[in-house]
Amino acid sequence: MLKKYMELVKFQHTIFSIPFILIAMIVAANGWFGWKLLILGIIAAVSARNFAMAYNRFADRDIDAKNPRTANRPSVTGEVKEKEILLFIVINAFVFVVTAYLINSLAFKLSIPILFVLAGYSHFKRFSELAHLILGISLGLAPIAGAVAVSSSIPCWSVFLALGVMFWVAGFDVLYSLQDIEFDKKEQLHSIPALVGERGALFISKMFHIFAVIFWALFAAYAHLGFFGWVAVIIGAAMLYYEHVLVNKDFRNIPKAFFDVNGFLGIIFLIFIILDKV
Repeated sequence: MLKKYMELVKFQHTIFSIPFILIAMIVAANGWFGWKLLILGIIAAVSARNFAMAYNRFADRDIDAKNPRTANRPSVTGEVKEKEILLFIVINAFVFVVTAYLINSLAFKLSIPILFVLAGYSHFKRFSELAHLILGISLGLAPIAGAVAVSSSIPCWSVFLALGVMFWVAGFDVLYSLQDIEFDKKEQLHSIPALVGERGALFISKMFHIFAVIFWALFAAYAHLGFFGWVAVIIGAAMLYYEHVLVNKDFRNIPKAFFDVNGFLGIIFLIFIILDKV
């Protein structure tokens, strides 16, 4: 039972968002922020992502059924029934809102608008190439949420960190969408690769990742990070460069670039921020 739900939402991909919410919490607290906020922060991050992914799988089940790459998803095969997905969506939305209430009043006020943003991504690909950036915004909300959890405010550095995450995610989502370029054209779905082709998509992804590094550098500057904080930015830039080398070499490397490089990027970034504050 648990396994099919973990497959439904690709639970292992939570690694993309959790490091950056923790980074923001560490910077906001200038160090350790306490076990209570750690537990509540992780619950909020996991429930928000479960909500977003389950909603996406429910909304896209007709599209996924036509795409050979996604036809085996539990939401398509019937391994997880429609009513079960809807219940899973509602439960995770409820958990997220309650957790936000337990954190502080600002987090609670922002919880419902955040859920609308998370759900919005699933519909954008049907009418706009901005879907990649909407996905980026969805994950970019994580560091802002982390800062809100600790300080009950949205400091300037958290906005720069969020913008960095937004362009990072949008950039690797453009690369990931290269796998579906012909399918998107056939089904008249809106994606940057379908609009501008492979070469154009590679260029736009590179530009997004350049913006990501610039905003991470602004985050380091405005948060007054030390040596290790700047090392995190430099290593992040190097890993994004390596990601593009992999994809440019062979599109069959896209899954490796998407899952491995980006998964480790967040963890390494977090480790160096911890070192910076310790």
